[in-house]
Amino acid sequence: MSGHSKWHNIRIRKARVDAQRGKIFTKVAREIIMAAREGGGDPDVNARLRDAVQRARDVSMPQDNITRAIQRGTGELPGVQYEEIVYEGYGPGGVAILVQALTDNRNRTVSELRSMFSRHGGNLGEAGSVAWMFSSKGVIIVPRQQIEEDSLLEIVLDAGAEDMKTDANSYEITTGPEDFEAVKTALTEQSIGMESADLTLVPHSTVTLTSKDGEQTLRLMDALEDHDDAQRVYANFDIPESVMEQAAAA
Repeated sequence: MSGHSKWHNIRIRKARVDAQRGKIFTKVAREIIMAAREGGGDPDVNARLRDAVQRARDVSMPQDNITRAIQRGTGELPGVQYEEIVYEGYGPGGVAILVQALTDNRNRTVSELRSMFSRHGGNLGEAGSVAWMFSSKGVIIVPRQQIEEDSLLEIVLDAGAEDMKTDANSYEITTGPEDFEAVKTALTEQSIGMESADLTLVPHSTVTLTSKDGEQTLRLMDALEDHDDAQRVYANFDIPESVMEQAAAA
């Protein structure tokens, strides 16, 4: 499993802790609002909204909050008008970083993100500077203790998965965006629990960092992902296991 995939899993666990304090709810609500605005308020016919609602449930967001966010998106309730913007840049060691943001003030957001990149040894780039390094994929994480590797591999490949990687604790299943729901359904039908399931951006290749650059990159990732306007942050780093373990324990 690549360094950024491991970091993604660490962030999922942190998000669950943040949700207990309500910190993550604002970001999830914004995603629901935009999804409902873009494709309507019915999750059965709006795949983006369905994924956003599932993310909200994963962090135990109350149903009333979910309903109000959908209503703000469809215009049934008044709300702030958000704009979707993608910011691209480089971190320490030449790591490519892409930030998907929802903002009501693009000048404020770009200024704050540029400052974050600069403080942590990186720089904000031009549109298109790193987006070409990533492809849209479905990524599903399954705890390893649930099922034998060969059995899981057969299930997911039959359902349309592209690949599956294994580490000491989990399986990482990769799908094309069009096969993501089918693979999730196949796992559910076999009563196989998923630690996470996301439509995400996967780098075509990774940059291996030294411990120093790795620590600085993780600090930058933390700062970006904690920014109120940042919805998702993607990068193509690979970092020594010891550095990743320290980050997980922090």
